[in-house]
Amino acid sequence: MPKLALIPPHDHHRHHRQLLLIFLLISATNAAPASATTNDQVFKEAPQFYNSPTCPSIHTNGMCCDQAVHVAMTLDTAYLRGSMAAILSILQHSSCPQNILFHFIASATANHHHFRYTISRAFPALVFQIYPYDSKAVSGLISTSIRSALDCPLNYARNYLPKLLPHCLRRVVYLDSDLVLVDDMAKLAATPLGDSSVLAAPEYCNANFTSYFTPTFWSNPTLSLTFSGRKACYFNTGVMVIDLQRWRAGHYTTKIVEWMELQKRMRIYELGSLPPFLLVFAGNIAPVDHRWNQHGLGGDNYRGLCRDLHPGPTSLLHWSGKGKPWARLDANRPCPLDAVWAPYDLLQTSSALES
Repeated sequence: MPKLALIPPHDHHRHHRQLLLIFLLISATNAAPASATTNDQVFKEAPQFYNSPTCPSIHTNGMCCDQAVHVAMTLDTAYLRGSMAAILSILQHSSCPQNILFHFIASATANHHHFRYTISRAFPALVFQIYPYDSKAVSGLISTSIRSALDCPLNYARNYLPKLLPHCLRRVVYLDSDLVLVDDMAKLAATPLGDSSVLAAPEYCNANFTSYFTPTFWSNPTLSLTFSGRKACYFNTGVMVIDLQRWRAGHYTTKIVEWMELQKRMRIYELGSLPPFLLVFAGNIAPVDHRWNQHGLGGDNYRGLCRDLHPGPTSLLHWSGKGKPWARLDANRPCPLDAVWAPYDLLQTSSALES
């Protein structure tokens, strides 16, 4: 297990907080209005976590070390609090936390300087890179879905990961921002992909797969044969282990985009960025134990009601759905499982800043 080193408070921390408030005030004055709300959130510094003695030594080599565990996540203002909690949970439960490299994707128009400052202040030893994502191309392909949050262009960044991340990077674990791990990330990252699978994810074959596509899709004699010869099952795209080299070689971004272009001509699905992934990959992915995506804790896409865990062990809790734990906690209407997320919340309260 990693050793935990708590940093004792000193007088210079008060001075540091004063400087931070001045920085945030200047940033808020100079930033565009759309980015101003980013500066409302100030996060505490997390404890430092260290590798256990058995961890291999790694060299970042331009963020492409094969011996490291690579994690990709998106960053935006609305979900930054969730992202920070996810990072803390990953480090806290890792036996080799210093061997985890983070790859963050943020909109090209976002305040990258603020994101970098915020992450570095909360996690001073974290090795990470932020990659700009130009959403202009995908914006014209997004169809209105059942929940407006699903239509955010950043939700579609996962379609372009092999183009956004360094070409020397072979494998990455993609994670949504509304989750926490309670197990060692290295176990998930080591998932075997077999001889040909591009990605691995937990599959849910009991789900009604046909419901993810419209009657227009299933009544079309050509489209209805899309899954012929495949045992296609639903999988959640918020937790995926991806072989980036196989993705690039198979031109899978192009295949996903082609389905999105068809969707603009004839409505074949309703649910945001998920269906194109199902169309391209369902039935051809490597299996992952369900413990690695206890999803749906945010309820459905309409009401976001409380839900229980699925039967079985848990390594990752995922608040997919409308209800997010930080929003429910702030509203004093938490669900029981939101108490699992709360200890990873690094948001600094206004009273703590003023002390």
